[in-house]
Amino acid sequence: AEIALKLAQAADMATQGELQRDIARTLGISVMTLHRWRKSSYRSGHEVSPPAAAGPLAQNSPLAEAIAELQLENSRLRRLVIDLLLEKMRLEEEDRGLDRQAGTPDRVPPQAA
Repeated sequence: AEIALKLAQAADMATQGELQRDIARTLGISVMTLHRWRKSSYRSGHEVSPPAAAGPLAQNSPLAEAIAELQLENSRLRRLVIDLLLEKMRLEEEDRGLDRQAGTPDRVPPQAA
């Protein structure tokens, strides 16, 4: 329940144009935690969507529909990028673990000339 509340606050702040790092800082969590929560809520089917914007646009107008479509596409693209970043981080951690097991240092020191 607490996570859902924080995700709702994050969605509201995002609609106000706040940056992800500022949203995370305000909520007292890391940006990665925010992304993991969003990803988790999306996979479980409990995605928190931002509240409908109040304004002169009618809900069924072509412009409102186009904006909604673009927001949905943007949301999907963000999730894809997040998934790829998390996968990259996992692979880098796995690679470091294999390097340690093989006894090779993480970084090769520069050779003297």
